[in-house]
Amino acid sequence: MAGQITITLPDSTTLQAERGATVFDVIGAIGKGLQKAALAARVNGTPVDLASALDADAALQVITFDGPEGRDVFWHSGSHLMAQAVKRLFPDARPTIGPAVDNGFYYDFDTSANFTPEDLERIEAEMKKIVAEDLPVVREEMDRMKAIELFRAAGESYKVELLSDLDAETVSVYRQGEFVDLCRGPHVPRTSYLKAFKLLTIAGAYWRGDERNKMLQRIYGIAFPDEKQLKKHLQFLEEAKKRDHRRLGKELDLFSIHDETGAGLILWHPKGARLRNLIEDFWRDQHYKNGYEMVVSPHIGKSQLWQTSGHLDFYNENMYSPMDIDGQNYYVKPMNCPFHIVMYNNRGWSYRDLPLRWAELGTVYRYERSGVLHGLLRVRGFTQDDAHLYVRPDQMPDEIDRVLAFSLYMLRSFGFQDFKVYLATRPSEKSVGEESMWRDAIAALEASVKRAGIDYEVDEGGGAFYGPKIDIKIKDVLGREWQCSTIQFDFNLPERFDMTYIDTDGKKHRPYMIHRALLGSLERFIGILIEHHGGRFPVWLAPVQAVIVTVNPEHADYAKGVEREMIARGLRAECDLREETIGYKVREAITRHVPYVAVVGAKEVESGTLAVRRRGENSPETLAAGAFMDRLAAESAERK
Repeated sequence: MAGQITITLPDSTTLQAERGATVFDVIGAIGKGLQKAALAARVNGTPVDLASALDADAALQVITFDGPEGRDVFWHSGSHLMAQAVKRLFPDARPTIGPAVDNGFYYDFDTSANFTPEDLERIEAEMKKIVAEDLPVVREEMDRMKAIELFRAAGESYKVELLSDLDAETVSVYRQGEFVDLCRGPHVPRTSYLKAFKLLTIAGAYWRGDERNKMLQRIYGIAFPDEKQLKKHLQFLEEAKKRDHRRLGKELDLFSIHDETGAGLILWHPKGARLRNLIEDFWRDQHYKNGYEMVVSPHIGKSQLWQTSGHLDFYNENMYSPMDIDGQNYYVKPMNCPFHIVMYNNRGWSYRDLPLRWAELGTVYRYERSGVLHGLLRVRGFTQDDAHLYVRPDQMPDEIDRVLAFSLYMLRSFGFQDFKVYLATRPSEKSVGEESMWRDAIAALEASVKRAGIDYEVDEGGGAFYGPKIDIKIKDVLGREWQCSTIQFDFNLPERFDMTYIDTDGKKHRPYMIHRALLGSLERFIGILIEHHGGRFPVWLAPVQAVIVTVNPEHADYAKGVEREMIARGLRAECDLREETIGYKVREAITRHVPYVAVVGAKEVESGTLAVRRRGENSPETLAAGAFMDRLAAESAERK
């Protein structure tokens, strides 16, 4: 029929609809429950609003809050709702940008007012009024110059600047009541969809993330389709706040960051350094056991090195300004790879020498804008858990199996058990390397993941221009995903540095080069580890495994003797000899999340024992001092 079109659903089923029907109406024909849950849709792969009309046959995919794209639509709509409320309460406020982010949304404002927590309550109340008004959210496309005139007349200079930088003839704006915003969309159909929300924090942010621009005020928020989901999320945020590595880092005296030493640069205190050294020692030991050799490279390199590697052309904005040494430009290194390749090229290699597995805990320096720095998780100087594998084509399957198993073993050793793997394939844009190399590398990566029996997703076109990769994401105790391990092929650097080996035919061939990180950066990994364990490190990682607490000063000599013997055995103990009450000292040790508290009183001195209380348990256990040390040593060896 001329008046009908065919709609194809993701499961390949089809249905007929009237030409010109809206996406919302078509979804209603599929099911009223789905229609109620729908926030937007994809039509022939393009995100659209539910009010969009369908004028031709189309593939339709419904977007709901259950998927990441739906949450993005919902949270972006929440940012518009908040901006409208702010404009009502603070008429001089000029909105800048307000995107959805990983866990909610934010909007940046230029305003004479200094937002306070009380203001957030007022803004929330106004948002509820707007939701009750049930305003339609309407998309309008217009000529870019007309849009500039619209926003200029409204005094929205930031929107005018954004529009002036756009290379497009037509743009889209969204209206809800008196509020209009520049936006690609899509958005929820009406403000009444945004039933449950909470404004969380106020922060400062530079316009366009540039410290040279004006400081704006940023309001963060979160929204959900119902109050139950919101309440659950707020409980999650409260637990995450308790586990925040920045708070615990200060409470446990692990690390600090100071303006006088530089933003994004970590100072490791004795206990934090002990934790880091424990991780590094385990890392090195396991690498040697897995057939790796260690290398060490300098912190700076001549500009010629970074020109050959391509970093000066493609990565310069993340590198720091050069320093002049004897008339030559030197750069602090953003990556370790070029140094490892120069080591490789220092001599000739035969097919018999491969594979080579070279690893380094190499400290690198990358420029990050001040607005994105975040404790240990986003820094400017960090130590990369780095390795490079140089292999023959026939060795690829075994090497990938080996490094994947090694990655999972290391992550499990630190208490992570839930993994998700992403296989990133060749991008459609410019990429280097022969098609056969990409095909073989992708096949080797995918086959290895399958053999490991791990759930994985194919990220079509998500690889770097220089090679495909496997990314391993871990889930922490709160269910948050973190990117740690990467297994990345590189077809670019071997060409740039003319890396070769002599094969069985007596001719030179290119080795396959694989970048590999197990933990990622040590700083970031330790931040994740702190939050995963909530500061309650397992015995083998605890900077202090036991605090020996004295009841009275006369018990100090015995306690010190136990401490000395424990340290001599490689255990980590401290004495608390302060003239405080025993209850106070025990409570403080518990607050520090020390795995064991050993109390020493007259009875223990006389019998050569300790009253040992394990973390999380209320009743102490009497143990001979030697038996307690044996227990600690055994738990450390078993990584408990």
